[in-house]
Amino acid sequence: MITIAIHDVIMRRIMVLDAASNLGLAPPRDGHEPGVRMMPAALRDKGIVLRLSAEDAGRLEPPPYSFDLEPVTGYRNGSAIAQFAAELADRPSVLLDSGGFPLVLGGDCSIVLGPTLALRRRGSYGLAFLDGHDDYSPPRHPPKIPGRYTAAGLDLGLATGHGPDLLTNHDGLRPYVEERHVVHIGLDREPEDESILRVEDFSTSAIRSYPIEHIHAHGASTTASQALADLNTMPIEGFWIHLDADVLDKSVMPAVDSPNPDGLSVNELTRILATLLASPNAVGMHVGIYDPELDPTGQAATALVDAIVSAFETANKHN
Repeated sequence: MITIAIHDVIMRRIMVLDAASNLGLAPPRDGHEPGVRMMPAALRDKGIVLRLSAEDAGRLEPPPYSFDLEPVTGYRNGSAIAQFAAELADRPSVLLDSGGFPLVLGGDCSIVLGPTLALRRRGSYGLAFLDGHDDYSPPRHPPKIPGRYTAAGLDLGLATGHGPDLLTNHDGLRPYVEERHVVHIGLDREPEDESILRVEDFSTSAIRSYPIEHIHAHGASTTASQALADLNTMPIEGFWIHLDADVLDKSVMPAVDSPNPDGLSVNELTRILATLLASPNAVGMHVGIYDPELDPTGQAATALVDAIVSAFETANKHN
């Protein structure tokens, strides 16, 4: 049984919005779009809306995916991602104003720019970043061919203000979330790759990290409570939850572009999410990176939906 130490919680009026962007990923093979665009439909097929007793907030269509490189921003589909982020930012604000808790079904991780921009417009908010990868640190040596960066692999860096103005400074609001207001949970510190900078290489980075080895050593519930305590001490008005499916171990979540050899179990993810969702300061969440094309049996989708539903149910039981 999952137990959490948080008691000051609220029942969520969950509102599910589809934002099926695949703009932030490179093609998995020549001429083929990334399959994450089918993620919302797959999770809905597993009954996520009904099981959460959620309201259907509709769907926001992203611009068309382009296979062409874009030297203007240096990111694949960079201009389209910027456009979609601005459009997506409008939707969570409407849902929040109506008293809802937005649950955004992505999509690749570049969709984080929409909700963080939405919250930046409202004030100062934090980010609970559940992700098996860094998503912050750029290559030490930029690509020789402009336009080869992928926003899904650098989304945390973009959200915290590192990158071209078109992606990071909409309405002059850079950064959408301050580094000191980010808690990164579940990072798998992969074998050192000299071609990649790491968060720890940036002496000015204030991102607080609870990597996978910390979770294994101290437990998911303890780690989640520590992360929430961090968020509670920050001068913020609330926080958003980013959930990348690759934070799960590849044994249960192989259906991502970069499977995690040392990730969370379903039970560990459920415990962490439940603790975060039990906080009245959690204002919304999005889910990304799951690719139905890599999950022919649908087992990975079932595991992901089970974890999310169980987390919400556990949080609400402690109301």
